[in-house]
Amino acid sequence: MTNPYQAWIVDDDKSIRWVIEKALNKNAIDTQSFATAEALIKALQHDTPDALLSDIRMPGIDGLELLKKLQISHPELPIIIMTAHSDLESAVSAFHGGAFEYLPKPFDIKEVISVTERACIHSQQSKNKSLENEASHEATPEIIGESPAMQEVFRAIGRLARSHFTVLINGQSGTGKELVAKALHRHSPRSKQPFIALNMAAIPKDLMESELFGHEKGAFTGANTRRAGRFEQANNGTLFLDEIGDMPAELQTRLLRVLSDNEFYPVGGHTPTRVNVRIIAATHQNLESLVEQGLFREDLFHRLNVIRIHIPPLQDRAQDVPLLMQHFLATAAKELESEIKLLSKEAESYLSTLPWPGNVRQLENICRWITVMAPGREIHLADLPPELQAEYSANEKTGSSAEISNNWQLSLKRAIEEKIQLKQKDIAKQIIPLTEAILIKSALEHTQGYRNEAANLLGYGRNTLTRKIKELAIE
Repeated sequence: MTNPYQAWIVDDDKSIRWVIEKALNKNAIDTQSFATAEALIKALQHDTPDALLSDIRMPGIDGLELLKKLQISHPELPIIIMTAHSDLESAVSAFHGGAFEYLPKPFDIKEVISVTERACIHSQQSKNKSLENEASHEATPEIIGESPAMQEVFRAIGRLARSHFTVLINGQSGTGKELVAKALHRHSPRSKQPFIALNMAAIPKDLMESELFGHEKGAFTGANTRRAGRFEQANNGTLFLDEIGDMPAELQTRLLRVLSDNEFYPVGGHTPTRVNVRIIAATHQNLESLVEQGLFREDLFHRLNVIRIHIPPLQDRAQDVPLLMQHFLATAAKELESEIKLLSKEAESYLSTLPWPGNVRQLENICRWITVMAPGREIHLADLPPELQAEYSANEKTGSSAEISNNWQLSLKRAIEEKIQLKQKDIAKQIIPLTEAILIKSALEHTQGYRNEAANLLGYGRNTLTRKIKELAIE
């Protein structure tokens, strides 16, 4: 059975070709490699891949010249430009020449895989609309979470399933805002149409206008062909604008006009292009604060803030940590073709108490580290990365007071959340007497039954303590 996607690689560096081939093959992408652009062009006469990864500096025809040629002969082929000489001029030339994406070396191999998959999906969407929905579904991982905070997110996605409303997603970096955006698209009436994502913080300001709205041929030096922008690519579908708070002021004005009129002018264009696009925006910043500082247009904020979804940080959904780790450990094992690591109860409990400032993304990276570096199949505290062990050792030296405090509060929080999920009644009337009984018993044990001393420890009067002992039937 052949893999669903095919990507070709052209690079004069044999080792780079080998690394990319191995990574893509492990992720269900067939590959074919070429040392020169001339060899690639010859092969394209007989077959066409779903995507092409090309170096810029090569002997003979270089990457930018190849890009120019293929924009004429194979305009629908997504081309990912790679270069070790990353600079603004190369990036501008690549995007203006019609590149699908630009990857500076040394690159994160995971990013190469992700971009290549996206390019392949985009290519197959263009070739065959019937494959588009299936490809989108395969590319969208499920959102994992059983905590009450995540259940609220799931309910919001469910309520929005039949709507076309604009959505603003708030959440810290690494919480999974793009996953939520993809889920909103997948469960919307536009699910069979394109989902286009654009990170505003990752694009140079000089390229942002062309990236969003496209450009006409001859609009500027190097614009040898017309290029459709992300708005046009997302027509009838969904456009996800990540880190919207980083959008420059002049583009905020243009975006507001598109949201109002459903049309825009490409760079160098004189005729408006009409589109029907659902906008989902996301940010880790406080947009209200940016509005107060004059850094974000208030009218645009209200246009975007139709429905707001807040993604909780990982420390607020600690009960999801074991579930997420099981998923990421299984994924990492599949990537590395190794056995799946298992967490000991001690390690699982400890990891659930950590603050995780990098959120789900940090947790995923830790799982990769564990899969590669941990010696045995079962993971104990000693097998965790050094930075996590250092935090544990610090707790040990200080008597683990912070950890103990976190643990009992976390346990109490989980017990309450479980009762809420079970829709039990009078939860406070259950929890408060139990807590008071534990307090009084512990104080009496410490004072060996002397009630005056126990009352002083607890901050009760002696009569109050005597009454509570009777009410709670404490022996």
